[in-house]
Amino acid sequence: MEQISFGTDGWRATLETFTNRRVRIVGQAVASYLRDEGERAPVAVGYDARETSEGFAEELSRVLCANGFDVLFAERDCPTPLVAHAIVDRGLAGALVVTASHNPPEYNGVKFIPADGAPASPTVMDAVADRLAEPEVRADAERGAVRRVEFGDSHASAALDVLAAYGSDATDPLSELTIAYDAMYGSGRGYTDALLERAGASVERLRCERDPTFGGSPPEPAPEHLGELIERVTTGEADLGIANDGDADRLAVVTPARGALDENLFFAALYDWLLEDASGPAIRTVSTTYLIDRVAEAHDERAYEVPVGFKWVAAAMADRDALVGGEESGGFTVRGHVREKDGVLVALLAAAMCAEESIDERVDRLLAEHGTVSQDKRSVACPDAEKRRVVEDLESAIPDEVAGVAVADVNTADGFKLLLADGSWLLVRPSGTEPVLRVYAEASDDERVGTLLSAGTALVESVV
Repeated sequence: MEQISFGTDGWRATLETFTNRRVRIVGQAVASYLRDEGERAPVAVGYDARETSEGFAEELSRVLCANGFDVLFAERDCPTPLVAHAIVDRGLAGALVVTASHNPPEYNGVKFIPADGAPASPTVMDAVADRLAEPEVRADAERGAVRRVEFGDSHASAALDVLAAYGSDATDPLSELTIAYDAMYGSGRGYTDALLERAGASVERLRCERDPTFGGSPPEPAPEHLGELIERVTTGEADLGIANDGDADRLAVVTPARGALDENLFFAALYDWLLEDASGPAIRTVSTTYLIDRVAEAHDERAYEVPVGFKWVAAAMADRDALVGGEESGGFTVRGHVREKDGVLVALLAAAMCAEESIDERVDRLLAEHGTVSQDKRSVACPDAEKRRVVEDLESAIPDEVAGVAVADVNTADGFKLLLADGSWLLVRPSGTEPVLRVYAEASDDERVGTLLSAGTALVESVV
């Protein structure tokens, strides 16, 4: 049990650690938690496209059934947001999803989503962790049953309803678009592309077959993994490119002029587009661009900053009745939908935005109005056991200036964030999913960002 550690988004580990026995222990902890909370409704179980995921999902289902819970088991590997939507749509007690998201195939993971369909809070995950135990068979409970279900249709209908609320109520709102869609061999295949076609788009499919090895590279929609998609769009073969990560809760957007669009710029464009027909604040993580704040201010709205992790975004969206929430890693959702990041829904919204006006033109206008921004990040290897010590050492050694610019303020809500006198910033925080420290920087141009990242990396390496 000491090998089971819940991070930013559940528990992930390599397959040497992520074993059937430990998966069953997690399943028992969730079953005990739900039972103690008085939950009796069925539990959804989903899984991604990895070779081992369906088998691990079956292990979870057996444990849940032994504890008296009926299980709605995904008919095939499917996006995590479809499972989250099913919880709310069907009134379920919660869900377990076997996925390691964008990690390479030698990893797997399990994520618990409670009854509201939003990421579990730290309080809930602590309560689950406190119940880690070997599986039990409850003598006083009838054994639950497993039923295979398809989660796609209801989610697609909900996504089209969201589009009608914020964008277009036309029968085929994307009928003039050709979209290149890259599933990266992950669980978005057959879902995101089908939704775009249902809205009227012509879709060119890339890597839309199941490959548990993800073609030899991790299913992370970073520019270095999207070469063919970028070429399709920048050469004019498609109007827009969309890629999902392994479990399709995140997305990347590719445009003709920019290629892989920085997720920060996409977030700003999405918020600006939503504000044409709606109102409300935005929630962004501490690592996400201040351009969101400038867009909000231009519309007499406000952006609120939260720590990294979509659980914090989801909680703040509820507290603030926010219009949109997002993070620089490509996870977003909007008001009126489940408060879990959803790369399938947001792919549809990105396409609808593009159908009204080129995303490049919207971004150009925003940058002309609010000033250019550039952001990047680096990783510094750091064992999980050392992260707390390193961050504490860094907090006691915060410099008065970084790369020749004075530190104007310090935010320690998540790692430490140095706000510099020229409006740029440097952030260092521990990753919740990998044995690294992340170093982020934002400034007005790429050269300045590189300088800040080098200074931040040197600072971290001095104490690791």
